[in-house]
Amino acid sequence: MTQDQAKEEYISFVAELAGADEPSPAAAPAAGAATEGLDVSQEDGVLTIRLNRPEKFNALTWAMYTAIGETLNAAAENPSVKVAVITGTGKWYCSGNDLSNFTKNMPAGGPQEMASNGQRVLNDFCDAMIKFPKPLVAAVNGPAIGIPVTTLGLCDLVYCTDNATFKTPFVSLGQSPEGCSSFIFPRTFGFAKANEMLLTERQITAQEACDGGLVTRIFTEDRFRDEVDKVVKHMASLPPQSMRISKGLIRQEVTEKLLEVNKRECEVLRERWLSDECMTAIMNFLNRKK
Repeated sequence: MTQDQAKEEYISFVAELAGADEPSPAAAPAAGAATEGLDVSQEDGVLTIRLNRPEKFNALTWAMYTAIGETLNAAAENPSVKVAVITGTGKWYCSGNDLSNFTKNMPAGGPQEMASNGQRVLNDFCDAMIKFPKPLVAAVNGPAIGIPVTTLGLCDLVYCTDNATFKTPFVSLGQSPEGCSSFIFPRTFGFAKANEMLLTERQITAQEACDGGLVTRIFTEDRFRDEVDKVVKHMASLPPQSMRISKGLIRQEVTEKLLEVNKRECEVLRERWLSDECMTAIMNFLNRKK
């Protein structure tokens, strides 16, 4: 199948799956508006961003990506926020990209516009995590697949339950690494272990993630929330400028590099989303789920 044929089949497949009246998947939520699938709260200096789509295993829509990035950007300038936490609802942390992002209401510009929109949304999302000047904590309450795994390297502390698992199935979907994982994972796990995750798609356990340096500490499921709350409340009680300066020193050697890596990864992903391999893989995956 040629790339043009794959695009034609993909557009036909999207038209079959999507209703004509559904909103564009890359549209950003209105300023100040609540975003479906996302709960944001703040208490005692701790900002909590909770993925809340348990029926979809907390998969991320384009609107959720945009809202998380905007929330972090606003929190960066809000002196009442001392620490930010990202976590999930239910048994899963996050199952990654909602593949309906690629099937709901193809924009007028076709796959090219869809891919460009996705590139921009993903780039802005990861940039917001990279640039966030305050402690960013991932509270991984269960299994994680794809971008919630890769972006753990952009967080300052990562706590997980003992039943959490981590998988990055990019190749089987005709895609490529994101979240700066092409840079961070080899420097965290070593090249051999990083390649096993990113190229063979091997799923690793909480203990393997902790031993490899991706996870800070593991807690049992029954103690998880209490233990994470204890840590973040303590951090929120510490002098905020000292915390901010200390993080800046720790990250100063890699921040610009991470922004550069993120930009390149998103450019490559745009190319992959337009490839016949990716379009065919997504169609096959969604057909299996029908």
